[in-house]
Amino acid sequence: MDAAGRWWRPLAGPAAGLVMLGLAVLGTGYEYTATGPPPASDTGSEGAPALATAVPPADADERRLQRALAGMLPKGRYIVIDRTHNRLSVREGDRVLLVAVCSAGSGRTLQDVDGRREWVFDTPRGRFDVRGKIRNPVWRKPDWAFVEAGEPVPAGDAARFEYGVLGEYALDLGDGYLIHGTLYERLLGRSVTHGCIRLGRDDLRQVYGLARIGTPVFIF
Repeated sequence: MDAAGRWWRPLAGPAAGLVMLGLAVLGTGYEYTATGPPPASDTGSEGAPALATAVPPADADERRLQRALAGMLPKGRYIVIDRTHNRLSVREGDRVLLVAVCSAGSGRTLQDVDGRREWVFDTPRGRFDVRGKIRNPVWRKPDWAFVEAGEPVPAGDAARFEYGVLGEYALDLGDGYLIHGTLYERLLGRSVTHGCIRLGRDDLRQVYGLARIGTPVFIF
């Protein structure tokens, strides 16, 4: 019951990699190991004192990294989706406002009966934006939904609309991809969707309330 189509819009440039790194590790800390010549009290092979090299303490180096990453984070509120672990978080700067269990694309492939068309049910990576906020969204079933069910693809739209299957709200990310609800909350935390991001009812209500039109969404 998710949107169709293949779509991938990667983050561009080296700064994008640092942003995604910052989203994943900022605030978690890391180990820093410094190596250099022995201290001045030691002696070299000729018995002369070795020169000492000043090495910044690990905590100072970590603070510099955190400041650099923090400067690349979006201003204001944004959403981060971890496809691997099926987690969605709403953040503001380096503050985490909400963490929710979600479901992302399965990565499964479906072919039409004649083999002429193929669909890959994956959630794209990259940076997106909330383009629209929808109350009581209605699902317009794409061709693959009928192929998957072994049913003939209808010629008109009358048989395509299905009500009440996307939850109370949806956030439109463009090209048919949504953050929406589900009738199958027991499957949350698994990669089972056709590309959209599913949330449970209570988490969806909070995310819908926290998001605005234009809110950045990072999927990795």
